[in-house]
Amino acid sequence: MGASVSLLLFILPRMSMQHWTQRTSEVPTFSPATVSGRRKKSRISRLCQAGLALGALAGTLGIAQAGPTVSTARTPALQPASLPAADAAFVDDLEKRTFNWFWETANPKNGLVPDRAPLPNGAASIASVGFGLTAYGIGVERHYITRQQAVDRTLTTLRFLASLPQNDHVSGAAGYKGFFYHFLDPNTGLRVADWSELSSVDTALLMGGVLFSQSYFDRDTPQEKEIRDIADHLYRRIDWTWMKAHGPWLSMGWMPPHTFLPSDWKGYNEGLIIYLQALGSPTHPLPADTWKAWTATYENQWGDFEGHKLLNFAPMFGHQYSESWIDFRGVQDAWDRAHNVDYFQNGREAAYAQRAYAQANPGDWKDYGPNIWGLTACDGPGDAQQVYDGKKRHYLAYSARGAGRDYILDDGTIAPTAVGGSIAFAPEIALPALKEMRARYGDRIYNKYGFLDAFNPSFADQKSYWVDGQQLGIDQGPILLMLENWRSGLVWNTMKKNVYLRAGLERAGFEGGWMRTKTATFKPVGQSL
Repeated sequence: MGASVSLLLFILPRMSMQHWTQRTSEVPTFSPATVSGRRKKSRISRLCQAGLALGALAGTLGIAQAGPTVSTARTPALQPASLPAADAAFVDDLEKRTFNWFWETANPKNGLVPDRAPLPNGAASIASVGFGLTAYGIGVERHYITRQQAVDRTLTTLRFLASLPQNDHVSGAAGYKGFFYHFLDPNTGLRVADWSELSSVDTALLMGGVLFSQSYFDRDTPQEKEIRDIADHLYRRIDWTWMKAHGPWLSMGWMPPHTFLPSDWKGYNEGLIIYLQALGSPTHPLPADTWKAWTATYENQWGDFEGHKLLNFAPMFGHQYSESWIDFRGVQDAWDRAHNVDYFQNGREAAYAQRAYAQANPGDWKDYGPNIWGLTACDGPGDAQQVYDGKKRHYLAYSARGAGRDYILDDGTIAPTAVGGSIAFAPEIALPALKEMRARYGDRIYNKYGFLDAFNPSFADQKSYWVDGQQLGIDQGPILLMLENWRSGLVWNTMKKNVYLRAGLERAGFEGGWMRTKTATFKPVGQSL
């Protein structure tokens, strides 16, 4: 149970109070008039309850132990240029629909992007904003929008973020010490409610988009210079050293007026991007030995699962978030060099391991196989029990589904983002899976914005099986960014030019690959706005 609880603590910033306490069909909406009526149980106690609940559920979810390892031959990665016309058309369609989710659901007045949509009066997510800011450059290169449209939306967003109040008050602020609250009111930009934490990882995902904007908009025009300057200001003001509350590691977050969350970023997970940004800061950097202290917590996650040796993290999102912005191909830190791996190859192994797990299908879930796979944190049918295939099954709402050496949590719910966000790692298995999902389940899981967040063929409902009715920004983002990285390398190549990312990688001890060449070009002004 210990590994399960620690994983749940890792994914804290992905989950709002709504995710922990409500079924999917009962997610409450936010409006200023209803905040006072919400339950105000502490987030810490909810995490403890969630960990206990996961331990209690382990015997009811068809959880299986990993079998003996086998030798698996590597398959060459599929190249975009070699796609048949029908496959290329499908990729084009999926990428444009996913882009449109960010472009059309964002508030055009301030640039804030919803956590999920459709959800009337729902909250904005700062992580969604980070993916959205990155999406706009993709939109320009794919000719979905003009460069001027992207400049206008990006400037609107950055100006708004820079204007929001930062203080330690319980209400009336968007953040503190340069960090932002996980969820903001989509209109005012202020903390949505007293259950929303000041989030280190969601701030880092936001900064992924901010730093992408800084490096992408490189023309010598007043508007693009302003983008670069505001991006510089937003990044430089983050006090990473303040978030180091419990020794060498960064805390997962903070609650006003003065309480750090009890858990720190330890073990392999999406924390890569947090530590690299913190190490690259020119104003509040962490000590260089912080990276070594963090990677020293990896060891229990390294090992074999479903025939693949990898640094395990059961849900796929842990392999996708940092890698959406950072090209780790051939780039290694000391831990990687000692284990003859890099983080990109590790993500590839994770995708293959999840596919192998679905083929083994120890829980006997419906439709699992070589092209129906993909477990990650996502929506689900709800906290319910049904009989499927002669067995009483327990199903979950939003949960950290996954399969790995660290743990297995599987209730038959498939998340397309687990596959789509892995397409840059392993396109030769990801693309056939996405095509099969689209062909087999049709418009029930694929709408104007691409794939809905999740579906469960094993859970019966009035339409034969459960399908989510929403898309989530943190799940749409990896699909879009990794599709483009596979096709053109745009996001990766843009981020290679960012001096702050480069500095963070160098201070963490990364060498090799593209880092053999000096690629950083932006010269920060360091001015205070």
